[in-house]
Amino acid sequence: MVNDIKKDAEDRMSKSVQALVEAFKKVRTGRANPAILDGVMVDYYGTPTQLSQVANIIVEDARSLAINPWEKSLVPAIEKAIMKSDLGLNPSTNGDTIRLPMPALTEETRKNFIKQAKAEAEKGRVSVRNIRRDANAQIKDLEKEKLISSDEQRGGEDQIQKLTDKFIAEIDNLLAAKEKDLMQV
Repeated sequence: MVNDIKKDAEDRMSKSVQALVEAFKKVRTGRANPAILDGVMVDYYGTPTQLSQVANIIVEDARSLAINPWEKSLVPAIEKAIMKSDLGLNPSTNGDTIRLPMPALTEETRKNFIKQAKAEAEKGRVSVRNIRRDANAQIKDLEKEKLISSDEQRGGEDQIQKLTDKFIAEIDNLLAAKEKDLMQV
């Protein structure tokens, strides 16, 4: 029973870390990366659709992306969606290709992106701690119902704490890597 709770907590904690990795992809660095456009939704015949589902996104060089829509009629909708997104990118169009130059990061924007990354990391930590709280509550309930002994309860809570420490350390490592990435000139 305790092992089931531990396994469930571990699965949920790893999903929290994966969510953090996805959130970090949206925090822009100075380099061109198609992942920053993952959250951009284009109006495709009245249906909000991910940009990657209606166009080809190519890294042209270190500082620019090229977007080739599958239908030429989508060019204005894609431009509008990119402008509406909170990414601070200005698309330029020539024919049926949209170019997205990545502006160079100033010291101030780097610090703002680091703040954003730290906030995302803190959300991840809070999520992991909430999972720990839920797992410990389940273990305490088992002990109250006399399904496990108090020694098993303490052992289970120790295992959950070790899991929590492991995932918090992983989040800290991801944040340190992202900060280093953002501070590279």
